[in-house]
Amino acid sequence: MKKLTIYSFYRFLEISNKKQIKKKLDSYFKFKVIRGTILLADEGINASISGDNETLEKTVKFIKRELKIRKLDIKKNNTNFLPFNKMKVRLKKEIVSLGVGNFKSKNFHGKYIHPSGWNDIIFDKNTKVIDVRNMYEINIGKFQNSINPSTNTFREFPKKINNLKLSKKDKIAMYCTGGIRCEKASAFLKMKGYENVVQLKGGIIKYLEYIYKEKETSNWQGECFVFDDRVSINNNLDKGKYLQCYGCRRPITKKDTRSILYKKGVSCPYCYKERTHEQKKRSLIRQKQIDIAERKEESHPFKRLETL
Repeated sequence: MKKLTIYSFYRFLEISNKKQIKKKLDSYFKFKVIRGTILLADEGINASISGDNETLEKTVKFIKRELKIRKLDIKKNNTNFLPFNKMKVRLKKEIVSLGVGNFKSKNFHGKYIHPSGWNDIIFDKNTKVIDVRNMYEINIGKFQNSINPSTNTFREFPKKINNLKLSKKDKIAMYCTGGIRCEKASAFLKMKGYENVVQLKGGIIKYLEYIYKEKETSNWQGECFVFDDRVSINNNLDKGKYLQCYGCRRPITKKDTRSILYKKGVSCPYCYKERTHEQKKRSLIRQKQIDIAERKEESHPFKRLETL
């Protein structure tokens, strides 16, 4: 049995041939046992992929060669199953969408704070620590003393940040799951003239990795939502206690599954009124197909892969 790992990385850089790179990646992945998502845009790459270590290392080398880069800051998490349904390479306008038009994040972003120095930052009374994630993520875990801008999507951030009434002179520290959203958010603030902006390098995941490895005191409260079938991870980097609604992708509890508004694969108490009849109908058909395949022990696109 091969050891399974999740590699997550992003990098802002100019990509002028994203369509050609997508074709090469699609061809490369055709006969590889790798699952995950890679986003390609003119502004860079954002990826989260899973497989065995040897295959992932070869994949990273291939990507570096195609992008003509030497360095990728990779977050690695061990797993006992591949937490993605398939391998997708997608072309996007932005690798993370802020919705304010094109600006070069790599020219503006805030100063990086290594996880070893983050505890000092969040306990500095003169620093305003802002959680750049969405409300459903913040609801299951956050850093002490952090500010919630109350966004439902990252595209709301530019408007919601105005509600916080920040001064251009304020000391501001930003964090998110893996670093990419706070990198773009900090770049946006720097572009708007905010002078003292820092960000947690590698995000919450890198912080938890550092704390666990160095046996330091963690000031992370709760669990961290991750965008794969693990749903969330705890302070020990293990799969957390949350389940997921496959209608809206939000994290849910066992209690939520006992609600009359919950239907497996279709809806939960948080999205029942949000989803249209047609959306629920399509989800119900998909779930029935999955259930039939599971009973017959047949393969299907959503089958969990635990061994290689």
